[in-house]
Amino acid sequence: QVQLTESGGGLVQAGGTLRLSCAASKSTFSSFVWGWFRQSPGNGRDFVAAIMSNGGDKVYADSVKGRFTISVDDADNTMYLQMNRVQPEDTAMYYCAARVGAILKRQVHEYDYWGRGTQVTVSS
Repeated sequence: QVQLTESGGGLVQAGGTLRLSCAASKSTFSSFVWGWFRQSPGNGRDFVAAIMSNGGDKVYADSVKGRFTISVDDADNTMYLQMNRVQPEDTAMYYCAARVGAILKRQVHEYDYWGRGTQVTVSS
């Protein structure tokens, strides 16, 4: 069982930056995908970004492309989400996820492991 723990959320002004981290309890798979999702009150959980565990291929939601950067430190089993030029609509609970395999996926049900989330609030 892999446990994921997010950190780095908080309150930030519009236009500011924030960096989220996700630490995995262990590295057990030769190939897996890390993902970030977010969920605001009353809405479903939306895809933000995903990256291969080796830091290679990555994919972003159109809403964050060019502003957010996903990265991974494979040696430390840690994934990051650098959030630049944040906007009030980025306010949400951000969840880290992982799936076993070598294909980037955007759907919630494709992911096997989830963290408990970290809250990001962007003030206008």
